Amino acid sequence: MGDGWTKMAVHSELVTLTVRGLQILQRGPRVPHHRLSMTQTDASLGKELRRELLTLLDGGKAHATFDAAVKAFPANLRGVRPQGLPYSGWQIVQHLCIAQRDILDFCNNSDGSYKPMKWPDDYWTKEAGPATEAAWEDTLARIGDDRKAFDQLLQSAGDPDLIKAFAWGQGQTLLHEALLIADHNAYHTGELIVLRRLLGAWPT
Repeated sequence: MGDGWTKMAVHSELVTLTVRGLQILQRGPRVPHHRLSMTQTDASLGKELRRELLTLLDGGKAHATFDAAVKAFPANLRGVRPQGLPYSGWQIVQHLCIAQRDILDFCNNSDGSYKPMKWPDDYWTKEAGPATEAAWEDTLARIGDDRKAFDQLLQSAGDPDLIKAFAWGQGQTLLHEALLIADHNAYHTGELIVLRRLLGAWPT
């Protein structure tokens, strides 16, 4: 646990420093040109920030990945709510899928097509379990596809766009939304693992 928290603290500090660096670079050079190439420094900083964000989104550094949390999840337990917990594994997986897609649509809204969803009704399915095996597999596939789409959004955005507030938002930036996905997915990945432990369905 101590090593995990240390990694998380270092990761958070790195993100903070890179954001500050991008803001400084936008304001212009603070040293003579012969001592620092702004183009090279800017490109290096932006590249490193993207690399760290993608690593954070993948997970697995300080905690198990989402893929590990759902791997070999027994079909007969996906719709079971353990005593004391309000959601089943299926409901958590569906929620994660819906929320991640909502964030992706919000960020990719240059055409103004994004429609805000109602919390919490639109974010949580009422059905405890998937209707079919195909429904489970389809949801997992959509989570993976949307993550890839968000990764592409991150990689294609210019450095200033990472910290530029969306015109249709309330101060949110692409960087903020990337950290939100990572935080939200990590939280619910942990929930899935605890839920599977309570059901006796987590590998020892």
